[in-house]
Amino acid sequence: MAKTVVRQHDEGDAYWVLGGLYEVRVSSEDTNGEMTVMEMTVPAGMGPPPHTHPGSEAFRVLDGTVRVHINDETVEAGPGAYFFFPAGTLETFEPVSDTARLLVTYLPGGIDRFFAEVGEPASSRELPPPSDTPPDLARVAAIGERYGMQMQIPEGS
Repeated sequence: MAKTVVRQHDEGDAYWVLGGLYEVRVSSEDTNGEMTVMEMTVPAGMGPPPHTHPGSEAFRVLDGTVRVHINDETVEAGPGAYFFFPAGTLETFEPVSDTARLLVTYLPGGIDRFFAEVGEPASSRELPPPSDTPPDLARVAAIGERYGMQMQIPEGS
């Protein structure tokens, strides 16, 4: 059964994913699968590969500037911008400022389990230390498929 959720800034699960900090604000378990809400802090040049979700996604830019690719369109947006992607929309984003912070809602829930599987538990509520190796996007895509996501991995990754 869904329940009322109140979380302070430093509460809830947090993962380091693709060079960013992904914090679960409201989990799928909290909402009986109805939705997942994440706060993402992502450094410049990082972000997911182009992908689709089996459900819808909405996000608001809290801080920084992002370049968002939606199907064949590209939009650059700063704080306060809001996006909604229906299920099956091909999309990706990349921060163009030092970092960007996004509040992302997924309907239905469940994607928090994907992030838990592809990432690693964050030992602090900060960006992870820079990695010496590129992310294993083929692994991320394979895990994503189990959650109904389709990712387009750039050649050579």
